[in-house]
Amino acid sequence: MKNSQIISAAMGTLLVLGLSSVNANAADKKPQMEKCFGIAKAGMNDCSSNKSAHSCAGQATKNNDPKDFVAVPKGTCAKIAGGHLMGSDTMKKM
Repeated sequence: MKNSQIISAAMGTLLVLGLSSVNANAADKKPQMEKCFGIAKAGMNDCSSNKSAHSCAGQATKNNDPKDFVAVPKGTCAKIAGGHLMGSDTMKKM
């Protein structure tokens, strides 16, 4: 093998190892989630508050029930029409 081939092979190996470690680190970091109430479709909720008529996931009987939530990435709920967090004013009025 020529020196240039050895150097190319070594650089390729280092590149592959570097990329695999970047992908492993990205997989380890899961996004923080928040409970977004009032956006779940019937039967598609992740769970419900303790004031709901059912126990948990997949049991919502109507669309956009303010007592049912879907878990969304943190910061997303405020961007969804009708979505609100548990501590918001709309939940306090319920």
